Parts: sequence; C-alpha cells; structure tokens
Amino acid sequence: MEILWVLIALVMMSFVIGPFVMRRRAGIQQVAPGDPDAADPANYGFVRQEKLDIRMPGPDQDLLDVLEVVQGTQNHRAASQLLAGTEPESERRWQRVQAFAGAASLELQQRPGGVSESPGGQWLRVWRAEAPKDAGGAAVHAEFLVQQAWRTSTPGTDEFRIIMEEAKAACGEAALLAPGDPIPYIIELSVARGLAYPQPEFEKLWLKILDRAPTHMGAHLAALHYWCEKWHGSRDLAYAFAEAAAARAPQGSLLAAMPLFAVFEHLPEVNLVSGFYQSEVVTKAVHGALFAVHAARPDDPMLAHVRHLLVFFLVRGERWAEAMTQLVHIDGHVGALPWTLTADPAADYAIYRALAVAGYEANGGSPATLLH
Repeated sequence: MEILWVLIALVMMSFVIGPFVMRRRAGIQQVAPGDPDAADPANYGFVRQEKLDIRMPGPDQDLLDVLEVVQGTQNHRAASQLLAGTEPESERRWQRVQAFAGAASLELQQRPGGVSESPGGQWLRVWRAEAPKDAGGAAVHAEFLVQQAWRTSTPGTDEFRIIMEEAKAACGEAALLAPGDPIPYIIELSVARGLAYPQPEFEKLWLKILDRAPTHMGAHLAALHYWCEKWHGSRDLAYAFAEAAAARAPQGSLLAAMPLFAVFEHLPEVNLVSGFYQSEVVTKAVHGALFAVHAARPDDPMLAHVRHLLVFFLVRGERWAEAMTQLVHIDGHVGALPWTLTADPAADYAIYRALAVAGYEANGGSPATLLH
C-alpha cells in the first residue's frame, strides 16, 4: 500500500499539472542527511525528510480517508459520495477526480488480472456499471482512460489514438450527465494535446471551459501544456497564453502565477544562462506569483502548488527569507512540481529546503527571526 501511495502522488501531479519534462538541477549542491553543514529542520518546525508526505501538495484528509476505504474494500460508494459533496466547478473536485482515476489506473497496472485474479481498479468498473448516470463516476472513468493512454502507450501510435478516442467519447458522456460541470471539458484538454487538436477545435473546447469556470487554475495549467507543445512547444505561444491569463485574473485568483509555470516549462532552453534566475523575466513572474499567493484564499487547493514552485525559483534566485516564508506554509507535503519530476521528491525538496535554511542563516536569519 505504501508503494501505491508513492505512485499515486507521482501520477496525480503528472496529470494535475501536466507532463513537464525532467529539469536539470545544475549548480545545486546536495546536502546529505547527517552532513554537519545541514541545518536541523526541527529547529524551524520543519518535518524531517523521511516523514515528508509525497502523496499530495497539501492536506486533503477527506480524500485520503476515502481512498483508503475504496482501495481497502473495493467499494466505490465512498468515492461517489465525496465527489457528490464537492463543488462541481472547484479545484478540489478536479484534484479528487484525478486522484480516484490515478488510484484505479495504478491498481490495474499492479494487478492486470488473470484466470484466478480480478484486475485492479475493479471498483471503478463496478461504479460505472451500477451507477451509469453518476456524473462523478463518469468523470473519473474519462480521466482514467486519459491516464491509461499516457502511461501504457506511446503518443502517435494506433494504440494511443484508440484509447484517446475512447477517452474523448467518455468526456462527452460525462458532460451530458452534468451540463454545467467544467471537469469533463478540462479532462478533454489532455485529449486535445494527445490527439493534436487543430487550433480552432481547441479554442472551441476552451470556450466551453471559460463559460463554466473562467478562473479555474487547473484548467489553465492543462491548457498551457497544449500551447507548450503546439508547433514544437513554441515558448512565445505558451508565454502569451500565461500572460493573458494573468492579466485577466480577478482579485484573489492564482492565475497571476501562470507566467511562472510558463517559465518553468521552458527552463531547459535557458537554464544555463548566467544570472537567469535574477533576470527580468523570472523576477516579473516571481513577483506575479507572490502577489497571487498573498491575495489568494488560505484554503485555495491550488495555493500549495504555487508555493512549491516559488520555493524552487526563490532558492535559485538566492532570495532566502522569501523562500523560508513559503516553506513555513507548505512543509510536510511535497507532492507538487517541481519535486515530483524527480525519482525521490522528498530528497529533492529537502535539498532546496536545506539551501534555503543555509542562505537564510548566512544572512543573519534564525528560527527566532523567522517564527517571530
């Protein structure tokens, strides 16, 4: 079960935020556990590396409890009830749909089934069979197919296309069951990327999302992936989309952080440029993200995602005190970009945290000044 949780964390973030490529960590010195130069995280109330939770970017105890019940009993009813009680247009419902789909997909990968064993994720099949009009189950099934396509087949192959076409049909079915729900259309954004929708078709899909949830951060991040890959991942297209989203972001919306995600997507192109992390483009994107974080609701489910990415850029930019401020809010959970792009998210996060502490203390900071 512990291994399954680890896999779920990686899958959730790969589909919640998108399939970003692995970033190089050039210039970052690793601090090994037990190194005399490594500050004790306990001095700041930080969680030790071995105790970091890589399943999610922040806490959602209701989801974790329900997943445990569903996987332990192979009964879908708790998942159905949780989704039914979650606001349709909310970021949290989108994350929960992805979590349930990821859990079913990983169960199937671990237990493909055979003569004497039923396949993993059987609870999702039963859910769809017993409650075909359940909008939550339909959305989870559509997302399950999308994740299966990306995980089990190669883009461009017939197998990939067939699964994606099935996912597209499932998105349509889910949309019919809940006409005002943006989630079936958000799921289809991954289909649009996988099947390389022409721009007019993508824009038609995007307008349906904007009509239902114009400030949905998860939807904007999923759409960013389409623009990053369009015409071989044009940086200008991705930046234009992200900056337009930030410009129209209402007060309190995390969309103001979108340019930072666009910068992160294109790091391989500029990662070795001297002083890049103090450059105008990064500074502007970081300031936009900091503004978004300060204005956002404390319970916004996407807030932790932005804070985690800010830690990466603030440490690289040697803005130690600001990095420490973000760490105070997110420490304990590391299931977010950029950590989930590595083989050991907890270790990667711990390296950046140690660097932030070292830089903070080298400039006169201490636990007392941070906490008080």
